Amino acid sequence: MTRIYYDTEFHDTGSSIDTISIGLVAGEREYYAVSADFDQKRVYGHEWLRANVMPHLPLASGPAAPDAWLDLNHPHVKPRAQIAEEVYAFIAAAPEPELWAYYSAFDHVALAWLAGRPMVQLPRGVPWRTNDLEQEAARLGNPKLPVQEAGEHYALADARHNQVVGEYLAELAERRVPLNGRLYDVAAFEWNDGFAGEERWTVYGHRV
Repeated sequence: MTRIYYDTEFHDTGSSIDTISIGLVAGEREYYAVSADFDQKRVYGHEWLRANVMPHLPLASGPAAPDAWLDLNHPHVKPRAQIAEEVYAFIAAAPEPELWAYYSAFDHVALAWLAGRPMVQLPRGVPWRTNDLEQEAARLGNPKLPVQEAGEHYALADARHNQVVGEYLAELAERRVPLNGRLYDVAAFEWNDGFAGEERWTVYGHRV
């Protein structure tokens, strides 16, 4: 399996997901792009997006007009159809890709709709599911996660941080196991011969 961590920034209109930017990280491989096709006027008029997402995007020089503030000549800014093609190729190039994101339900819809087609028409090699880091953290007892120091809501920085969180949780999952309905942080296992040929294990650790 090849884990691919990603993040999207988007405008949820209530009837569609208008993707603004996307970042993907798989080990040393990275991809980042900003859509040239999202509704700039609506994003500019959205107080939260203007305050939290716009500062991380390539801005046109000079005074910002509500409907024309994005630098369309920046190399990261591309037509959405091109981004979809490049993103899907990035994913499909990985051996047995496994997608991960934070609160992934939102990101998976944005990812699937990039090409402007129904979600069931994702190309071959792109998983139909994105695993959720938040859900994995809950499964492991809600440990304190690594803190993102900077770049929040910059899609590539968020994807990089998702990888940090994912690797932390993967290491934690190797030693946290459920036993009799409870979660234990296990330091060591010891195998012993059980009664009448049964296997018996002694677990050293503590309950989470």
